[in-house]
Amino acid sequence: MISRSKIILFVLLGAIALALFWMWGGYNGFVTANENVEVKWAQVEADYQRRADLIPNLVNTVKGAAEFEQGTFLAVTEARTKWLNASGRGGQMEAAQGMDGAISRLLLTFESYPDLKATKAYTDLMAQLEGTENRITVSRKDFNEAVRTFNVRVKRFPSNLLAGFFGFDAEEFFESAEGSEDAPVVDFN
Repeated sequence: MISRSKIILFVLLGAIALALFWMWGGYNGFVTANENVEVKWAQVEADYQRRADLIPNLVNTVKGAAEFEQGTFLAVTEARTKWLNASGRGGQMEAAQGMDGAISRLLLTFESYPDLKATKAYTDLMAQLEGTENRITVSRKDFNEAVRTFNVRVKRFPSNLLAGFFGFDAEEFFESAEGSEDAPVVDFN
């Protein structure tokens, strides 16, 4: 016959084992969700880098075929430089929003140049840029979904206790720049 003290010891050891398995599984879940956020962010960066690599070709094509406001070229070039020099996820998000606005103004400016739209180099680059913009949209959506999943895990009880214990904090979403819901205005006067 098993004594009462042994039963209590087995129950206590079982509870400790369950708690350890819960912590182990919880920690591994946080690591997996956090890595998913990092992978999704890396894809956002790759898509922005692709766009930054395309911009000089696009600008040079347009420079050769159209004469218009140098400020547009300057804004695009500066936005690309800020993206390439940005440090940290927050800086990259801010630079990406600036690049979004500059690209929008550039694209609207191109609409005024029918000869430019007819050149093969331009149409090829525009197709590449359009594809890249679509990739960026999908990557941002995927990143925000990964952040949402991670943040729910970090904030939901009782996993929030583990998150605090192991130092996992909620991540920031990629948000649109202020005023990006308004179409940019191009004025040639």
